[in-house]
Amino acid sequence: MEIRSGGTRHVVSAEQFPPALLEALFASAGEMARRLRAGGPPLLPGRVMATLFYEPSTRTRLSFESAMLRLGGQVVSTENARDFSSAIKGETLEDSVRIVGGYADCIVLRHPEEGAAARAAAVSTVPVINAGDGRGEHPTQALLDLYTIRSELGRLEGLRVVMAGDLANGRTVHSLIRLLSQYRGLRVTLAGPEELRLPAPAVQALRQSGAEVREAQSLLEAVVDADVVYQTRIQAERLSQPLAAAGQDAARFRVTREVMAALPPGAVVMHPLPRVGEIDPEVDSDPRAAYFRQARNGVPVRMALLASVLGE
Repeated sequence: MEIRSGGTRHVVSAEQFPPALLEALFASAGEMARRLRAGGPPLLPGRVMATLFYEPSTRTRLSFESAMLRLGGQVVSTENARDFSSAIKGETLEDSVRIVGGYADCIVLRHPEEGAAARAAAVSTVPVINAGDGRGEHPTQALLDLYTIRSELGRLEGLRVVMAGDLANGRTVHSLIRLLSQYRGLRVTLAGPEELRLPAPAVQALRQSGAEVREAQSLLEAVVDADVVYQTRIQAERLSQPLAAAGQDAARFRVTREVMAALPPGAVVMHPLPRVGEIDPEVDSDPRAAYFRQARNGVPVRMALLASVLGE
């Protein structure tokens, strides 16, 4: 399994992962999960990963760092590079990446600007892994999301997926639909406030891939025959001004006991987290609530990714 972009093993977009590569990655992630339970010799001794995060993160940064440490590598990190790096002095992203690339064997980058990961990859001499670029993409989250769906349901074809919440700004949604659209028999139901609908080009791309796309006026309506409910929070930090109407509409797209009662027994509810009220905590004890299992899958999937990117 090898991931390449422009001659270097950068990971910038979910589009880099065709089904054959996904299968190889998931097989490796399964091995990594067994390694977490049983141990094994270090796979990346002496390698150094830099996490360069210009936006706050808990799951992504810590799971990448945990993955690298469990592979026997080392980590250098800055959690809030926007305020606590030379960026505050005016240094460009490109120059920062050139410098950090001299200290580490790969860079995991999160940045508030869409396209930042591609800009970094264009100048970096070491692999750059996109850990989220504004409204753009979050490819490694999509990888662990797809791995979770396959682990929970046992298949990736013929899926009925509900995408709920902020579909306009949710970069995890944008990456996940790129992966899902490669599989036959996909049906996507979009359920979110009118002001936060999935962008038209993304809807068009889904339909061109052969997927059926529907819209629902409430989550209760959407879930009745779903396999997967992928819930997201409203990305308030990406809104130029508060959307009062979106906040009022959000109640119709909240995962509640009533929604769970309508959801089929074999379905799962997922969320990239953090959640901010869009899933009732009373739902957590339902075995179909997969979001904490989903978060834990980040470590073996990112271990597999790092082993591929940094392996000889």
